[in-house]
Amino acid sequence: MKRPIRLILLFLVSVFSFVACNQSRIDRQALVDRHRIVTTKTDPRSPAQVGNGEFAFGVDITGLQTFVPFNTMAQWSWHSFPLPEGLRVEDFRKPLIDTYGKMLPYDIPNPEQPELSAWLAANPHRFNLGHIGFKLLRSDGREATAEDLSDTYQEVDMWTGIIHSRFKLDGVPVSVKTACHPALDAIGVTVESPLLRKGQVSVFLDFPYAESGEMKEYVGTYDKPEVHRSVIQDEKKGSVLIARKMDETHYYTSLRWNTRAGFVRDGAEASHRFELIPEDTEELSFSCLFSQEELVDIPTASRIFNDSSREWRAFWQSGAAIDLSGSKDPRWKELERRIVLSQYLMKVNEAGSLPPQESGLVNNGWYGRFHFEMIWWHGVHYALWNRWPLFEKSLAVYRDFLPTSQMRAQKQGYKGARWPKCTADFDREWPHIIHATLIWQQPHPIYFADLDYRLHPTRETLEKWEPVVSATADFMADYAHYDEAQDRYVLGPPVFIVSENTRPEITLNPAFELGYWRYGLRMACEWRERMSLPVDEKWEKVLAGLSPLPVEEDVYVTYEGIPDMWTDFAFEHPALIGTYGMLPGDGVDPDTLARTLAKITATWNFDRTWGWDFPMLAMAAARCGQPGQAVNFLLHPAGGFQFDEHGLATGGPFPYFPSNSALLTAVAMMAAGWDGSSGEAPGFPQDGSWTVRAEGFLPMP
Repeated sequence: MKRPIRLILLFLVSVFSFVACNQSRIDRQALVDRHRIVTTKTDPRSPAQVGNGEFAFGVDITGLQTFVPFNTMAQWSWHSFPLPEGLRVEDFRKPLIDTYGKMLPYDIPNPEQPELSAWLAANPHRFNLGHIGFKLLRSDGREATAEDLSDTYQEVDMWTGIIHSRFKLDGVPVSVKTACHPALDAIGVTVESPLLRKGQVSVFLDFPYAESGEMKEYVGTYDKPEVHRSVIQDEKKGSVLIARKMDETHYYTSLRWNTRAGFVRDGAEASHRFELIPEDTEELSFSCLFSQEELVDIPTASRIFNDSSREWRAFWQSGAAIDLSGSKDPRWKELERRIVLSQYLMKVNEAGSLPPQESGLVNNGWYGRFHFEMIWWHGVHYALWNRWPLFEKSLAVYRDFLPTSQMRAQKQGYKGARWPKCTADFDREWPHIIHATLIWQQPHPIYFADLDYRLHPTRETLEKWEPVVSATADFMADYAHYDEAQDRYVLGPPVFIVSENTRPEITLNPAFELGYWRYGLRMACEWRERMSLPVDEKWEKVLAGLSPLPVEEDVYVTYEGIPDMWTDFAFEHPALIGTYGMLPGDGVDPDTLARTLAKITATWNFDRTWGWDFPMLAMAAARCGQPGQAVNFLLHPAGGFQFDEHGLATGGPFPYFPSNSALLTAVAMMAAGWDGSSGEAPGFPQDGSWTVRAEGFLPMP
C-alpha cells in the first residue's frame, strides 16, 4: 500500500476509534482535578505559574511575587547590552578548523577578539518584564515578612488556569486570585481583605534592569536605576501607561483597576517602583499588561478570569488524554500526576511563537536562548497528543531562519542549510565549539515535516515544507564525507555528538547521528516521491553508502573506535539507544539494540544523565518488547528525573522542561504504539498491573 493512502487510513482509524469510545470517554475534569496542586509554603526555586505559552508569570504563596522575585517572562522579551566601543558584530572573524584538508570557518570564540566573542555569547538574552508583589504592613506599621503570615494556602486550579491563594496577616484573612489572559501578555488579580481598607495591603510594581549571566533564577538587577527609564506616559482614572526603555529595548506596561485605588511612584522620579494603593475598599481588582506596542484595550481582571477558564477548559477537552486510575500498580497515581502537571506546564511555558528554552518562561538558562537540537524533545509530544497547533507556530523558525542557515552552510562550502545550535529570536549562533560542531539538530525539520504530513496528508503540507526539507537534505548529503579507502560515507570529525562528552576532533561515525542521517535522507527521498518529483541522486548515493552503526562485542557503541566505552563513557546521554525508540530504527538490528539496552541498564551512571534520557530509554524498551522496563524508566529514582509539587522537573538546570515534554512523548508512544506495533497500549505491561484508558493519541513513526 502506498504510504499516503496508509497514512490516511491510519488517521481515519484513529478518529473512528476515538469516536467509538465516546460512550466511555475519560472524565477529563475529574482526571485533572484529582491532581490539583495544593501547597502551604513557598519553595524559593519553584513558582506556581499562570501563562499562555507566549507569556508567564510566576508567583509565591501570596499569589504575587511578594517575598520571592520570581520572573515575568515573554517570548519577545530580548535585550542586548551595548557593544563595547569600537566593536561591530560584522567584524567578528570565525576561526578556521581543518576539516578533511579544508580550512573551514566555525562559530567558535576568536582568541584575537575576546571582547567581541564574549559579547556574542551573552547577547541577546531574555529579560524580566517586571516584578509585581504585595506591600504588606503589620498593624504597628512594620513591613511584614514571610514569617509574619499564617494559615498560608495555595491551590492551582489547572482546569481554569486560576491560582487561588489565601493567608492571614495579624490574624486577618487575605484572599487572592491570579490568572493570565489566553492571548495577551496580561495577568488579572483580585484581592479581598479587611486589611485593604486599613491600609495594610497594597501592590507594588518594580522594574529591574537586564542582567548578564548565563544561568539566572531571578532575572534582573535593581541596583542600576540610572541606566534605564520608567516613564508614566499616560494616566487616567483607573489606568496608567508606563513606557520602559533599556538601552535599545522599548516596551510598555499598562495597569488597569476597577476598584477604588490610587497610583503613585514609590520614591524619587528616577525610581522604577510604583504602588497601587486601595482606597476605602475591601476589594482590589486590577490587570497588568506588558506589550511591545502601546495597547489601549486592557481587559479587566474579571474578563481575564472568564477568558482563562474558557481557554483552559477547551485545552483539556482537546487532543488526547490518558487515565491510569484503574491500575493495580501503586505507582499509577504518581505517573498520572506527572503527566497531568506536565501538560499544564507545557501549555504555560512551551506553546509560543518561538521554540522554548530549557527552563521555558520560569527563569534563564543559557541566557534564555533556545537550543535547536532540543526542539524535538520540547515539541514532538504535541503531535502525538493531537495538539499540533501548539507546536506548529514555533516551527516557523525553520522557514524564517532558512536564508541565514543557507548562508552558514555556504560559507563552509556546503550546499543546503546548516541549522544553528543555540540562538534567540534571530539566527546568530553563540560562538562555542559545541554549538559549531553539533549536528544532531540537522535532520529535525524533516522529522517535523513528516509529523505534520501524518496529521495533514495534503499537497499543501508537502509544498509548505518542501524548501526546508530539500535544503536540510542537501546539507546532510554534502556534509557526509566520502572515505575513498573504505568506499563509504562518514560523519565527522570534527563533530560534537549528543552526549557532548567526547573529543570532537577524533569522534567518527557516532551511532545516533548515523541513524538519524539515514532516517532524514530516507524521508527526504520519500518526500520527493510524495510530490512526484525526481529524487536527488546525491541523497540516494549517500544514503546507500553511509557507514553502518558502530558495533563492538555484539552491542552498539557511542562512536566508531571509542576507547573504554563502558568504563569511561557510560554517562551523559545514552543516545546510541535513541536510534530505536526516539527514532524508528533505520540501520538498526533489533537484537543488537536489545543487548545494548541491557548493557546500558546494567552499567550506565544514571546519576550523571539528563532528564529526557529516561523517556528515551523507555521508548527503546517499549520497542524492544519490554513494557515493564519502559514504565520503570519513567519512574526511575535518579535525582535527575524527579517532579516537584508544581510538576517542575529536574534533569538539568532547574527547572528542566525537556524532562516534562519527553515524559509526554514517551507516554503517548506507549499508549498509542508506533508504526508496526500491535495491541492496545503496547508500551505498558499486559499482565493486569496496568489498566490504561487512552483516547485521541496518534501512533509514533
